[in-house]
Amino acid sequence: RRFASMAFEIKLQRRVEFSETDAAGIVHFSNFFRYMESAEHAFFRSLGYSIMMRRFDPPLGFPRVHVSCDYRSPLRFEDLVEVHLLVRMKKAKVLSYLVKFRNLTAEPSVEASRGVLTVVCVTHASDGQLKARPIPQELADAIEVAPAELLA
Repeated sequence: RRFASMAFEIKLQRRVEFSETDAAGIVHFSNFFRYMESAEHAFFRSLGYSIMMRRFDPPLGFPRVHVSCDYRSPLRFEDLVEVHLLVRMKKAKVLSYLVKFRNLTAEPSVEASRGVLTVVCVTHASDGQLKARPIPQELADAIEVAPAELLA
């Protein structure tokens, strides 16, 4: 599939679920990584792909090689959160994203955290081995790096 325009971002909104909070009543740190992964999957779907590309032989995937998150302001049960994923780097075999989390319930809204997720394109051989390979050209052509002012 070819695309007339290239993509560099996706924004999702979600409510914090009670089960995502810890004993202090704030979102447990690990859930930010789940939110990042959900945004990455939505980004791929917006391009007409899945994160698991079984239509290729051998199948392709995008395992994580780096993830980090800096926490600035707590999120609590029922807060409305915007998860904004931006492509921060694109190389032949690697994509890296900046993910901004904004608490839309706060008045005024506030950035709650900011994370980085870096993935590498790999083949899944029948013996279970993973091998880095270039991102398929049709997908690479559809993705661009976000403008610098959005990555600031």
